[in-house]
Amino acid sequence: MAAQQQKLEAVSNDLANANTNGYKRVRVGFSDLMYEQAGRPAMDGKTQMGSGSRAIMGGRTFEQGGLKQTGIPTDVAIEGDGFIKVKLSDGRDALTRDGNLRIDGNRRLTTASGGLVSPTITVPDGIATSQLSIGKDGTVLAAGRNVGKISIVNVRSPQNLLSAGENAFVTTPRSGNAVAAPAATTLTQGALESSNTDMATAMTDMLEAQRTYQLTSKAIQTADSMMEIANGVKR
Repeated sequence: MAAQQQKLEAVSNDLANANTNGYKRVRVGFSDLMYEQAGRPAMDGKTQMGSGSRAIMGGRTFEQGGLKQTGIPTDVAIEGDGFIKVKLSDGRDALTRDGNLRIDGNRRLTTASGGLVSPTITVPDGIATSQLSIGKDGTVLAAGRNVGKISIVNVRSPQNLLSAGENAFVTTPRSGNAVAAPAATTLTQGALESSNTDMATAMTDMLEAQRTYQLTSKAIQTADSMMEIANGVKR
């Protein structure tokens, strides 16, 4: 029941972020807990009793989400493997697939949650958003003038990245450090990457987890009733 509850929470989180730019769905699996030799009624030495199962969080599925055109010059979508390097509001270096960028009060390029694009890119005063051009390699031009480059990076094992909030991730020893993304990875200006959550699959997984939870609960109730009858007969 606890394992199914964890799966239900993961699927619910995926559904809640179905419209979040660049969101990657969570993978959940299950494994058996330890088995043990059955009691006196099974003296053949072959009968074992299980201890249930546990949920295993398999990281996230980083398959490409669909691209949607917005026409906004500060929006960028990553095509291929990789992330935009940012610095979160708490100062941590992080990675994100959310290319919904903004210009803050200090004319710096930031994420929608306020994280700074790293290295910092400052748009000169008097430059309108419509005058910004972002190349496929991340180069940012303001009215034709080069003002910086969005750093596109990748890690050895994206599934082992740690969620840091603000639709971003931080590296871990298992994920490896951030390095330059493959040359095939590009940015598309005026577009955003959609969540890769499949609504039909997520709803099916949710119903399956709910039904399994209910059946497991019923099985426990039935086992309790049988033990109660057995104790009554013994008395």
